Amino acid sequence: MRYKGFQLADTAKPYYELMYLPFDSNAEKPRFKDTVREPKISEQGFVLYYSHQCSFTAKYVPLIEGIAHARNIPFKSIRFETTEQAQNAPAPFTTYSLFYNGEFITNEILSDKKFEKILSDLDI
Repeated sequence: MRYKGFQLADTAKPYYELMYLPFDSNAEKPRFKDTVREPKISEQGFVLYYSHQCSFTAKYVPLIEGIAHARNIPFKSIRFETTEQAQNAPAPFTTYSLFYNGEFITNEILSDKKFEKILSDLDI
């Protein structure tokens, strides 16, 4: 995007970059909300925030939710249904953001095998 003239407007942990293409040199730069700069939540266990922006969430969210419940692992899924909910998300990527014990894990839509790998990596 940089080669097309886009500029870096803001960043958020762990790897998000907000790019913009200024049409007016006096325009204010867009920025992330302060609440997403360091994605953290207070809830324990797995918490998944997602939307139906990607059709794959309809298949994979219930799949990993079922794996967690079958193994008695605390798991809560929260679907964004309104613009306001998405704008107040704890992470910049509202299609899919998985947290574990308050810490951001990934925004990758997980298959059953990938979720099992995360469980293994976390020694759960």
